[in-house]
Amino acid sequence: MTEPAAPPPVDDGGLLRARVVRADRGALLVVPDDDLGAPAHRTELPRDGLLPLPDGSRVPPTVGDVVDVRVGDPWHAVHLHDRRSAVVRDSAGRTSLEQVVAANIDVVLVVEHLDPDPDLGRVERLLTLAWRSGARPVVVLTKADLVPDPQGMAAEVAQVAIGVDVHAVSVLDGAGLDPVRALLAPGVALVAVGPSGAGKSSLVNALAGREVMATAASRADGRGRHTTTHRELVPLAGGAVLVDTPGVRGVGLVAAPDALDATFADVTALAARCRFVDCAHAAEPGCAVREAVESGDLPERRLASWRKLAREAAYQARRADARLAAAERARWKRVTRDYHRGLRGPGAPRP
Repeated sequence: MTEPAAPPPVDDGGLLRARVVRADRGALLVVPDDDLGAPAHRTELPRDGLLPLPDGSRVPPTVGDVVDVRVGDPWHAVHLHDRRSAVVRDSAGRTSLEQVVAANIDVVLVVEHLDPDPDLGRVERLLTLAWRSGARPVVVLTKADLVPDPQGMAAEVAQVAIGVDVHAVSVLDGAGLDPVRALLAPGVALVAVGPSGAGKSSLVNALAGREVMATAASRADGRGRHTTTHRELVPLAGGAVLVDTPGVRGVGLVAAPDALDATFADVTALAARCRFVDCAHAAEPGCAVREAVESGDLPERRLASWRKLAREAAYQARRADARLAAAERARWKRVTRDYHRGLRGPGAPRP
């Protein structure tokens, strides 16, 4: 355990309100919640597993969480405060468990490169993740210095980022960074999500005004290299903080109908005009969605993306429901077993 250089303030119960700035497999790195930029007060704690939330549930802590730390020998976190927002993904399709990428976030920066061309489907997927979090999504298109018409490309991305600010930026010459820097108000927490090679770490360094994250050149085929291997809360200018995240090759969606409606507001508005409430937007008469596709007002790609994400979200919801049902059955089995053990008394033989 690394002791802080000077003792941080604690309450009458010997508890320190702290923010998790890094969560590794066996340890948590925390800093006083009211002094996030104080490296002298950074303290490493043993990671004991799950921590209780105020509602009694137990979850693993993640970057951005506010925790109460009992100061002693050793220091250890005792419980989590309620999360006002959470960036959530499922666990890469292997199980139905959810993974909280970052907590208590105000702004989600969806980072996508302009060179190679931006992947609109990935932008839609990450926007859905951002809307689901409860934070404000903002799209940042990097490598604007490598394309002849960055603003034209940004306008194309803006067509699928409905209601979201879209900024084309160049870290090399600083072009377009001013509106992104304007987000860095005191106390604001941001997280950057996007694929490897999108320039997230370079963006973090530019916003921080110093090199705080390692960077690497893209591969010869244009695909990115993983440079960030962990999530960490980085202090920025003006009192803001930002979480850099490892690049994502695939982001599993946690079911969120409202988030899908926000990402695909154009499809949702058209669907409300269909003749039938349960219209599948296939061959039904009076389908406003199909009419928009046939007239060219709605790209076929956009409808296909909506269908794909809706199916994936519904599938993940079914898996999560099955997992919760299994957990509840297991809980009742334990309750019943303990009850019968109590009736038999200690040491009584099994019937």
